[in-house]
Amino acid sequence: MPALEGTVVAVSSHRKHNFSKYPQREIMLVAGHGVEGDAHAGPSVRHRYLARKKPRLPNLRQVHLISSELFEFLKVAGYNVSPGELGENITTAGLDLERLPLGTLFRLGSTAAVLLTGLRTPCVLIDRFRAGLKRQVIERDRVGPPFRCGVLGVVKASGPVSAGDTVLVTLPDEPRRVLPPL
Repeated sequence: MPALEGTVVAVSSHRKHNFSKYPQREIMLVAGHGVEGDAHAGPSVRHRYLARKKPRLPNLRQVHLISSELFEFLKVAGYNVSPGELGENITTAGLDLERLPLGTLFRLGSTAAVLLTGLRTPCVLIDRFRAGLKRQVIERDRVGPPFRCGVLGVVKASGPVSAGDTVLVTLPDEPRRVLPPL
């Protein structure tokens, strides 16, 4: 299986359901649960809208990852965005996250692992955070995934994650499937 490598730029979490998360020195990933102490952690769906509709759905959104390259793209478009402000738990560098296939495994730091489950779909809260930002992360003409606002996954192995950690990416066996919107 081919492997790729990236770096953790920042980690963030928040106990409450706010749009943005606070930068941390370290977060603890807990297998089958998510980021310890984060509002989106748990075995069942924690996304407020989805939890109201189907509270017993499995939580495929335990961890949210965004590429730091997105922030560079947004800066050129006039939006100054920092790690955690778009609600991600882990900000990476050197990986084109949205183009990775379903079932990609990330090994973060020495012991943690996250399995990709889908693309983060942009919601109205992005425009409430910064007017017009949602349009910047939706690319209808882009070859490949239509969204540029990160990926979601579930924690497969527990462990601490902090800025500077290596992200070792293992792609799933063929045939590979694109990440579905979540």
